[in-house]
Amino acid sequence: MADRGDDSRESISNSDCPGATVLLKLSEDEDSEESASQYDQDLKSVLVTSVLNLEKLDVDLYRGTHHWVPRTQRLFGGQIVGQALVAAAKSVGDNLFAHSLHCYFVRAGDPKVPVLYQVERTRDGRSFSVRSVKAIQHGQPILICQASFHMQQESPLQHQFTMPVVPQPEDLLTVEELIHLYLSKPDLAENAKQDLNKLLAIEVPIVIKPVNPPHFYRLPASEPRKLFWVRARGHIGEGNMKLHCCVAAYVSDFAFLGTALLPYPNYRAKFMASLDHAMWFHSTFRSDEWMLYECESPWAGGSRGLVQGRLWRRDGVLAASCSQEGVLRVKPVTEPSKL
Repeated sequence: MADRGDDSRESISNSDCPGATVLLKLSEDEDSEESASQYDQDLKSVLVTSVLNLEKLDVDLYRGTHHWVPRTQRLFGGQIVGQALVAAAKSVGDNLFAHSLHCYFVRAGDPKVPVLYQVERTRDGRSFSVRSVKAIQHGQPILICQASFHMQQESPLQHQFTMPVVPQPEDLLTVEELIHLYLSKPDLAENAKQDLNKLLAIEVPIVIKPVNPPHFYRLPASEPRKLFWVRARGHIGEGNMKLHCCVAAYVSDFAFLGTALLPYPNYRAKFMASLDHAMWFHSTFRSDEWMLYECESPWAGGSRGLVQGRLWRRDGVLAASCSQEGVLRVKPVTEPSKL
């Protein structure tokens, strides 16, 4: 019975959505980065209008009904984290901003029913406020989140790591463009074509441009580190830092845990799910503008993997840091990849 209990706890969410499912849909006459940018400016981000939008049921009680469901048919962990932060942020004043969150995924999310978010006002201090949020389905919590908010203050203590030197997003291909490039290969196996076309049919509200596509698609063995440019699809605008933090929480879970698999091309995941997720917000940023996501895995073992991430603004400012541990159960690859 103990093993079954562990499995139910681990069947949590699709915490590591393959980056190849992240597409930017452009009309046929939009064939440049400039036109794509203008198109996004004219389109209100679906992250605002749907994915992270909550219905208020009562004081500190909200309901989320718009779910993006990946191929695993489990709720995407990043969406639950993002919605939990939205619920917590609604209970604090306009002068307070999220600086950290710590989440545990405790049960599998059911995409067929709404998620209730129950907020507990744990503490209100002069500079900091703490909120506890339970995401509930079928009368049981699927996620427990602690979020802390603070009043922005000046300090003479300021330092950060240096942003990696990488090509700019204008010089890189989107995931959609990369998939079309693979599909153009004459020797591509039929089953690989089918898989890639299925990926093209999946639409999610962010855009990704891998810095190193071969590593991104995990073809050769490599160090457990990857980088990609990311931004919300559509326009969010300035002036709402709370919302940008919620969108970044959503974004931070994409293609994150899979970083730990990069050194092992002879194995693929038969089960992969996040156990916990933490995030720290350092500076103001806009999640609808390009940010560099730097992901690395310092450790893996015991069917678990640890990953860490840094979100950089284009001007080199460190916007946020992330950390996650997840379950990684693998099996040998029976035949070489045809991608």
